[in-house]
Amino acid sequence: MAGFKILWANEFIPAAQEVYRANFPNTFLDKRDIRIVKPEEILKTIGMKRGELDLLDGSPPCASFSTAGNRNRDWGKIKKYSDTQQRTDDLFFEYVRILDGLQPKVFLAENVSGLVKGVAKGYFLMILAALKGCGYRVKAKLLDAQWLGVPQKRQRIIFIGVRNDLEIYPQFPKPFPYRYSIKDAIPWAITVRYGGGFGNELWTSADTLPTDTVGSQPSRGNNINNNNFKIEVEADISRFAIGKEWDNLKPGEKSKKYINLIKPSWEHPCNTITTPSGLISAATVVHPTEKRRFSITELKRICAFPEDFILTGTYAQQWERLGRSVPPLMMRVIARVIRDKILMRLKDGTR
Repeated sequence: MAGFKILWANEFIPAAQEVYRANFPNTFLDKRDIRIVKPEEILKTIGMKRGELDLLDGSPPCASFSTAGNRNRDWGKIKKYSDTQQRTDDLFFEYVRILDGLQPKVFLAENVSGLVKGVAKGYFLMILAALKGCGYRVKAKLLDAQWLGVPQKRQRIIFIGVRNDLEIYPQFPKPFPYRYSIKDAIPWAITVRYGGGFGNELWTSADTLPTDTVGSQPSRGNNINNNNFKIEVEADISRFAIGKEWDNLKPGEKSKKYINLIKPSWEHPCNTITTPSGLISAATVVHPTEKRRFSITELKRICAFPEDFILTGTYAQQWERLGRSVPPLMMRVIARVIRDKILMRLKDGTR
């Protein structure tokens, strides 16, 4: 979305591999555990020498540092992760190993905000030192997706490093002067009508949606017709205890009884979409005006994914893909800054 050509990708989870392959069939996808991948193998595959690559981008699994999880109680342990069992708190150091071997001009690494909070700060300082030790000027900044064109409150710690010999410092995007609300993202939800219950087709009139812009007020001119819009049967919460609790919550209110149950405000960005929330009875961020979870179609909008992005698997698996992701529009803004303020300066010699 920012003009980069992806030469190589690594994905260990089979369900995520399937989604990546469906959307990027021409990208080389290495399906091995990153622990056994050697930098020399990557360079051979992409036909480059050490130091030639423009950008290494990676998001080491971050469940061990999430404020929603067990955090340090799971460090050093093999635990359930997605559809596998593995240790995750050491994977950032595998990223460092790959970085050191490839020596790209620039690197970008992402993790949850919990990495810089509480007991995880020690890990953060170790990671920062390791990245700098690979020969890079490194800066880390906590960015929030809601200020970068995404209708969701989602904080992520972003590391950007530029190789020392290039004599350019890391750059970060500035927050937009506006935010998108849930109403901006899924305006049809106001007028949607059921066509016979969950799992059946619904209808709505065409609505105008905000045209994506960067750094200016959003315009409104793209039309969408959701005649085939569906709400998955798994989205129904009326038969669970959280459905009864939904009735007691006001817009923007969080349940005191079920800690993760949130009825977001229609007028504001959505609360953070978490990974396990697609499980059928899990307390999560729910729909603001209907007693249900978001549909996958709605969730793609809230997570800033393209309309034509293909998701496969069950409702829970599709939710997990979105819940683990960095919102594409957020990453596009970051990638454009790297492109324009670092790589283009190297190309035209204006350091």
